[in-house]
Amino acid sequence: MSKILSNIYEIGDTVYLKTDEHQLPRIVFCFKVYENDLLYELVCGTATSAHYYFEISKEKNVLINA
Repeated sequence: MSKILSNIYEIGDTVYLKTDEHQLPRIVFCFKVYENDLLYELVCGTATSAHYYFEISKEKNVLINA
């Protein structure tokens, strides 16, 4: 049985973590595909991290770091 997982963000997109109080820009550089999930690998400087789509936004939240 095959499943289709669709991605919301593309490699090279600049995104922000919804919970990051500094709202640092991150770049999508990789997808991790699991049996039922798709994780986005993000890079910020030299740090990398994996996140679900609902943790990420294309828009900077100016209220969180005000």
